[in-house]
Amino acid sequence: MEEHAGHRERMRKRFLRFGLDNFDDHNVLELLLFYAVPRRDTNVIAHRLLDAFGTLDGVFDASPEALMAVEGVGPGAAALIRLVPEAARRYFIARTAPGQILADSEAAGRYLLPRFLTCRDETMYLVCMDGKLKVLDCREVSRGSATSVSVNARRVTQIALGQNASAVLLAHNHTSGIAIPSDEDVAVTLRLRALLAQVGVTLTDHIVVAGDDFVSMADSGLLPGG
Repeated sequence: MEEHAGHRERMRKRFLRFGLDNFDDHNVLELLLFYAVPRRDTNVIAHRLLDAFGTLDGVFDASPEALMAVEGVGPGAAALIRLVPEAARRYFIARTAPGQILADSEAAGRYLLPRFLTCRDETMYLVCMDGKLKVLDCREVSRGSATSVSVNARRVTQIALGQNASAVLLAHNHTSGIAIPSDEDVAVTLRLRALLAQVGVTLTDHIVVAGDDFVSMADSGLLPGG
């Protein structure tokens, strides 16, 4: 027991002094599991997790049920592992506060990507902006299945008007891993753009996200006359 305690303390001090740059993936998991598995060799469990899911991101993306199927991983350890990507998502969103100006698709993509970090279902966000394209509000407006998302046009319009938005942009993710807008994506966007125009709000773009990639419909020429 004293040997394990000494090893854990050395690992903690090493992390606090140097960060994770000189840690192998299994060491990262080993250290993390210290806080959920108090009296077992977490190095062994860390290797089992990597054997089961292949990579560190595969471990963090795994469902709680899949994690708990690995020997040595209980509810507490599964919750802690799942907390890491969720906390990272909140951290990156916190760094993209309202007030940023989204003057082009690159700025919009950087602003929106963190919101989709842990999304398992297709999800749509609406960004409301003033006349200078400064962000007033960003919120989820729809969540669907792993393959599709529907949009409530009335709700989108009400939110835009409620925020006194001069312009809005939409963003949703493709869980397929391919960020190419579908014909349905384009058709829905054009309908929404027409409805918003009737109340004096400009839909500037629709960003489609897949992983760390994104495609702008405006840049792709899919929103003619915008």
